[in-house]
Amino acid sequence: MKIKYNLLKEEKNTHARLGTIETNYGVFETPMFMPVGTEATVKTLSVEELKDNKAGIILANTYHLWLRPGEDVIAKAGGLHQFMNWDGPILTDSGGFQVFSLAKPKDITEEGVHFKNHLNGDNLLLTPEKSIEIQNKLDSDIAMSFDECIGWPADYDYVKQSVERTLRWAKRGKKVFNNTRQSLFGIVQGGEYEDLRKMCVEELVKIDFDGYSIGGTSVGEDKPTMYKMVRFATKYLPKDKVRYLMGVGDPIDIVENVCRGVDIFDCVSPTRLARHGHVLTKYGKINIKNAKYKEDFSPISEECDCYTCRSKYSKAYIRHLIVANETLGARLLSIHNIRFLIHLTEELREAIKTDTLLEYREQFIKNYYGDKGLPYKEEMETIKE
Repeated sequence: MKIKYNLLKEEKNTHARLGTIETNYGVFETPMFMPVGTEATVKTLSVEELKDNKAGIILANTYHLWLRPGEDVIAKAGGLHQFMNWDGPILTDSGGFQVFSLAKPKDITEEGVHFKNHLNGDNLLLTPEKSIEIQNKLDSDIAMSFDECIGWPADYDYVKQSVERTLRWAKRGKKVFNNTRQSLFGIVQGGEYEDLRKMCVEELVKIDFDGYSIGGTSVGEDKPTMYKMVRFATKYLPKDKVRYLMGVGDPIDIVENVCRGVDIFDCVSPTRLARHGHVLTKYGKINIKNAKYKEDFSPISEECDCYTCRSKYSKAYIRHLIVANETLGARLLSIHNIRFLIHLTEELREAIKTDTLLEYREQFIKNYYGDKGLPYKEEMETIKE
């Protein structure tokens, strides 16, 4: 079946939304954080560990799975769920972000994007139709339209042309989409220009997608600019469809963009940080490799309910594993970091229920950043407008 979004409550002081998403695999509350399983696996974690972390939906990457093992192999396995032994919802991205990081501007044409396979150098072409065909075969629950993702800054005329191309590609993808079990999302582009974001939303709504993603953020802009980009999209998006901010996972960005009306987030950051020994905590990000943790035999957090913390793995032991390049260290920190972000969205949901989100935001900032304060100039107008 198609997913169904239910708006339960709007927080009275912000644009935050409490909702549920009905899927073939159950009902999940939003706001939520979605772990990224690029190659049909969230790096180093089993599906049982993801469930223990209370993950609702996970993401898989169309581009990487197209290259290996190939969409036909996954289709023969019965689709992504059977292939990776995950009985929860899966969202697949369109492959656009990876393609545009590999392609040069001259390689982007109306037909699609020409680029080289990063594994073997083969020449490839990814079109809106091909992206949808791959995702139909992967049989994810939510598929993404193929869009043009551009960096920041970009001048108005270029962004306008890019938005118009994204809209043409969205129509082409929707036309060939043929998996009745999947939902298809349109992607809102438009850079930092409100009129272009508004135009993109209005045209995508005419095409009638099952949900809407916000793209073109985390591409070099500062945080206040990102927050304005997001609000330039959410203020025009329909209230009865889910809103997904792509590739954003810094804790403060989740808090700020929930305030601005976003429902779902994803990012590779919790596992990437873990592999380098960085740990997300209520009182800020720490580097477990620092010498001060060499004889610290306490868990990462007494408050955290993740497997790593409740099993009392000490900072000293995890530090040893990371320094020794033992995989278990990355696994234990990945479990913790993912649970931290999922728990963050659980707390945000409670704050929405009690209309105390601005108070929660203020306390979160005090705890996470302490005397350093915010890493950006505070901009409140897009929360309260």
